[in-house]
Amino acid sequence: MSAANELRLRPPLPQGARPSSHGPLIAAVAGLGAVALCDLFSLFAAVRLRGLIEGRDGFRFADRQRLLDAYDLYETADRWQVQAYLPCAVAFVVWFFLMRRATAPLGPDRFRNGPGWAIGAWAVPVGNLWLPYQVAIDMWYAATRLPADDEPYRAVRTWPVTLWWSLFVCGILLDRFSATRYHGTENLAELRDAVGQYMIGDVLNVAAAVAAVYFAVQLTAMQRRKATRGRQAAA
Repeated sequence: MSAANELRLRPPLPQGARPSSHGPLIAAVAGLGAVALCDLFSLFAAVRLRGLIEGRDGFRFADRQRLLDAYDLYETADRWQVQAYLPCAVAFVVWFFLMRRATAPLGPDRFRNGPGWAIGAWAVPVGNLWLPYQVAIDMWYAATRLPADDEPYRAVRTWPVTLWWSLFVCGILLDRFSATRYHGTENLAELRDAVGQYMIGDVLNVAAAVAAVYFAVQLTAMQRRKATRGRQAAA
């Protein structure tokens, strides 16, 4: 039997490693989808409101009733965003914590903090701008398949984690700044500008939701693959 046809033993599974369940992932993806839809609805309401304030010939004062209706629609979109965000945050943090536990046996030396930080990192003031990212990077490294003996080493690509977190943080910071400006508006010109900033934040939030879905799906697939096949892929 040639060397190419010889059977090679599959590396042993990491102790305690089990493929993660798809249930928490589905809940997190559903929550992210709901948030993205609400952000798109907010964009639609913002375009309508700005269209009444700023006509084809430049700035003009809109009909009062139509403007109030558009403003009410925009406020409704804002309430929907809040209502969708809370359950999405819970579902995503639950998935995040369970994934932290599931990836721990795959690379115990990869983690800088204990599993409780997968929840606590989100609650640390100011620190929540980078601590969850550190946990996500650690999970990504732990779930990455190690190269086989005959494979060249390749640097781990972490751009899905970085892209998601960059969009998420930028969207959050812009939303906070826009909220301060929005609630302090005194005329239609200031309202128009504040809504325009909110629109940029909504676009970032939609992009962040899409990036979060990609990150979550990829990480779950990596964890399940490595937990099933062992620290290295079977030849």
